[in-house]
Amino acid sequence: QVQLVESGGGLVQPGGSLRLSCAASGSIFSISAMGWYRQAPGNQRELVAQITRGGTTNYADSVKGRFTISGDNAKNTVNLQMNSLKPEDTAVYYCNAAGVITSLLSVTSDDYWGQGTQVTVSL
Repeated sequence: QVQLVESGGGLVQPGGSLRLSCAASGSIFSISAMGWYRQAPGNQRELVAQITRGGTTNYADSVKGRFTISGDNAKNTVNLQMNSLKPEDTAVYYCNAAGVITSLLSVTSDDYWGQGTQVTVSL
């Protein structure tokens, strides 16, 4: 089984910064991409940022220029540096590992999710 453990959420004032971290552990042979999604009350879960195994990044338009995603393939970790935070960034942030292959003999891949970490941007 694969587990994702997140850390780094909290309360911050508008304009402030937070850094989210996520580590994947368990039976992992490879991961195609890792990323962060968020879900605010009453809204659907949306992609915030993603980084592929090859280093390609993808960001939601609403966070471009403010958030930076980085990853370490060897450690199966992903970080999200969030700067210039706005109240509308308030949400539960979920770490995602996509295309996880658990062994060299696997013929399928799966996606896994963390438990979520709350980010609140408020005065």
